Amino acid sequence: MMARRTADPAETRAAVLAVADWLLDGSRPEPARDELAAAVRLTARTLAAMAPGASVEVRVPPFVAVQCIAGPKHTRGTPPNVVETDPRTWLLLVTGLIGIDAPGLQLSGSRAPEIAQWLPLLTLDDRRA
Repeated sequence: MMARRTADPAETRAAVLAVADWLLDGSRPEPARDELAAAVRLTARTLAAMAPGASVEVRVPPFVAVQCIAGPKHTRGTPPNVVETDPRTWLLLVTGLIGIDAPGLQLSGSRAPEIAQWLPLLTLDDRRA
């Protein structure tokens, strides 16, 4: 199993830029699995680092699940506060291309919408090739 590590901001940005064309134009072919996985995992770990805690679980299957946001800690069973979505929707959310109320996001629990306080993590406005 790969060890979890803190996301480096430059590495995270590079990973997201590698899939940016697909994010901006959904008719393009999906990026390679390893590129997509890197972008999803690094952005989720960035959110977890920016909003440390364990009261909300963010799930982006099949790539990552992280806990974030300070508050009551969840330890067993189904968490009461969950954000779950597919990889493309997650990356659109963390880049500010969609909002927390967009279709494709499943939010459960009263605290799940709190992730919006830390979004977007980065934008594609000033993309550099």
